[in-house]
Amino acid sequence: MRGFKNFLMQGELIVIAVGLVVALAFSTLIKSFSDSIITPLINSIAGGGASGKGLGWTLNGQRINLGAFIASVVYFVVFMAVVYYVIVVPYRRYMQRRGTTVFGAPAASKECPSCLSAGLPMAATKCRYCSSDVPVPESTSTT
Repeated sequence: MRGFKNFLMQGELIVIAVGLVVALAFSTLIKSFSDSIITPLINSIAGGGASGKGLGWTLNGQRINLGAFIASVVYFVVFMAVVYYVIVVPYRRYMQRRGTTVFGAPAASKECPSCLSAGLPMAATKCRYCSSDVPVPESTSTT
């Protein structure tokens, strides 16, 4: 059981799971936009159609259901808040107790003056891409 717990608490697995949940919720939002707004607009241009009730309007017999889309936006916001407070916040606290920072601001970095590669650690003295010397900022100097 401990091995399974260690597998579940790996940083990469939680990040992937949160990304998957966000993607699934966002795909629901896009599907609702397509089904409630885009499809009726296309159908109304072609003619024919059905009408419905609720917030929206009918155009050439096609119902543009704005209410269903607004409901999907609200669902997305509430769902993402639940994911954040139920998964991300407790996991961040757990990883902080273990001494690892996740879902935080990226570490400060600098750019190589020779090849203009970004993302070098602030304490780096050589560029990892072109091996040229990179000046160390005064605040991170150890002298």
